Amino acid sequence: MGRAMRSLVAAVVAGVLAAGCASTGGLDGDLGDDWAAMPPAGPFTPVAGVCQVADFTPAVGLPAYAPVGCDLPHRVETVHVGAFTVDRAAPPALGSPEMRGAFTECDTRARGYVGDDWRAGRLRLAVALPTGTGWTAGSRWYRCDLTELNTVEAAAVVVTRTGSLRDALKPPSPLRLGCQRTGQDRGRVQALTPVGCAVAHDAEFAGVWVAPDRPYPKKPADWAPLYAGCFGVIARFAGVPADGSLRYRSDVVVRPPAAGRWGVGDRGVRCYLWLSNRTVTGSLKAAGPARLPVRTR
Repeated sequence: MGRAMRSLVAAVVAGVLAAGCASTGGLDGDLGDDWAAMPPAGPFTPVAGVCQVADFTPAVGLPAYAPVGCDLPHRVETVHVGAFTVDRAAPPALGSPEMRGAFTECDTRARGYVGDDWRAGRLRLAVALPTGTGWTAGSRWYRCDLTELNTVEAAAVVVTRTGSLRDALKPPSPLRLGCQRTGQDRGRVQALTPVGCAVAHDAEFAGVWVAPDRPYPKKPADWAPLYAGCFGVIARFAGVPADGSLRYRSDVVVRPPAAGRWGVGDRGVRCYLWLSNRTVTGSLKAAGPARLPVRTR
């Protein structure tokens, strides 16, 4: 190659290198500064209409949130997610006005979700909140969770179920409370066991009485309004007069929520018609005075 040709090649190479140094097409060897900035993390909020495999917990954080379809085996179903409007440093405490307001909203939403008062079935409603960390990060939700129970009596166990609870209490429903056999001790009902109404029984779920906003009953006098309220429920259920003779037609079993649930705003009292002196077959719903006569002894 002659001297002139070597000079031309050198000039071309120098030009290419100079152009390369002037523009790298964005490939500068530092990949980190070529990504768009990530948006700031927002507060976590669960969704309704999904289920959880794990048991209910009163505080839920993002690491423990694992929703599944309700067609899969699960133990909790979320029927509604609401939002607090309070501005406080920590989640509302049990018994606070905010928590009681959340329970009232969950109560209403759960009724619409299952097709009746959820207390008319083997169900429990509970309200879950964000963890303290989640609340600090900006979460202000509350979650309305329903679980199926094996009984609504003491020592209830959560049932692992498949299928949604939506419209689950619309009759006919295996979850609905109905006829019962009582377990008694010295004339007091200690337990209620569900049986088919075609089987001889001495009690039947009559409905729910909503107690007024007052302290949880402790003394005998505190229980009197609950018994009176449930007698009214029985009269409407059985189709008999709510008069002075009602107590001679039927006794009553009163099942209020536990004190802790009462404190959070649950005022729904389950009321059972109780035939302390006999058994019957068939439901006493709308039975009338003929099937629920006044007892003479």
